Amino acid sequence: MEEEARENDSPPSQSEPPCNDLKQTSPDLPPPDEPFAMEEVVIINKKAVDKLTEGLLAHYLPDLHNSKLALQELTQNQVVLLDTLDQEVTKFRECNSLLDLNSLFTEAKVYRNKLVDIRKEMMMLHEKTTKLKKRALKLQQQKQKEALEKEQQREKELERERQLIAKPARRT
Repeated sequence: MEEEARENDSPPSQSEPPCNDLKQTSPDLPPPDEPFAMEEVVIINKKAVDKLTEGLLAHYLPDLHNSKLALQELTQNQVVLLDTLDQEVTKFRECNSLLDLNSLFTEAKVYRNKLVDIRKEMMMLHEKTTKLKKRALKLQQQKQKEALEKEQQREKELERERQLIAKPARRT
């Protein structure tokens, strides 16, 4: 059957009359009463195929070209939309990073307040320790003074006792 199709693709020879019918039944085939054994041989004119092809292409090619242009435009619009979407995603990320920055600033403010409180407490403790050191120094000086006075008092008492102790008179 393939050989018959190839023979039919070749231009009609001069011995063959031009055929107006596209289908013809071969005389050596069984009669059409038996459908399961029936085969049709189709003779196709190359010029007719070319004209049908040209007509089909002429009919559908403008629509296909318009569809191609529409698809290209849609593809370009899609690229623009993807770029815009990417920019929007970037903006949202920046907003999220700004929110993170705001939380960091808030946290920094809290820690700054804690540091200020610690500094105040340290200054208060420094003042207290300075006062305690002054008081300790005064107490130490007072104790030293009392000890010195006590020592002087004791020396005076010892001196007085020495003076009160009877001295034997010297004989001259």
